[in-house]
Amino acid sequence: MASVKVLGVLPLPVSTFTETNVRTYARLPDGKAGLWFLSIDVSNPVMLAARGIGAPYHVGNLKIRTDGPVIHYTGERHGGGPRYRLTVRPGAPVEVTDLDVWLTSRWRSFTRSVGVLWETPVEHEPWPLARGTILDLHETLATSAGLSAPVGEPVVHFSSGVGPVRLGATRPARAARTPVVSEQMLRGR
Repeated sequence: MASVKVLGVLPLPVSTFTETNVRTYARLPDGKAGLWFLSIDVSNPVMLAARGIGAPYHVGNLKIRTDGPVIHYTGERHGGGPRYRLTVRPGAPVEVTDLDVWLTSRWRSFTRSVGVLWETPVEHEPWPLARGTILDLHETLATSAGLSAPVGEPVVHFSSGVGPVRLGATRPARAARTPVVSEQMLRGR
């Protein structure tokens, strides 16, 4: 996360930090689409404040290291729990498909807290995407979030990131019901 600003203008005390999330895609009954985070691991403890609206933040020791063109990404939650180790080699830029846009272009997230469904607007430039090759992957994030272990070949993209990221004011979502999350959405289809 780079140059994160709350309410679109207020920079966080540590506004650039590492984040790893397990998410799915949700749609309200009125058709409004967004992200539903199953877990969010961050290196910035200030983000824990978002637990107040039900965002599943956890502080961890997250590190990114480069070795020439190869990226090594590791993380472990403070106090134990899920961990991961990922090594990827970025490739050529991707000719963006509708699936790529669908997977990376969500402009709001939904959470639930105190019986209320919340919506937080998110703004950032589109992710610059490149092909990626996984050289090493060991993770327990998916199963700790209640998902089955992934099956089949993953869709792998790499992005150098975007910034700034602007988080708008969280407000109750207009639809009073829980977002629709299907098994297909959970499996990323």
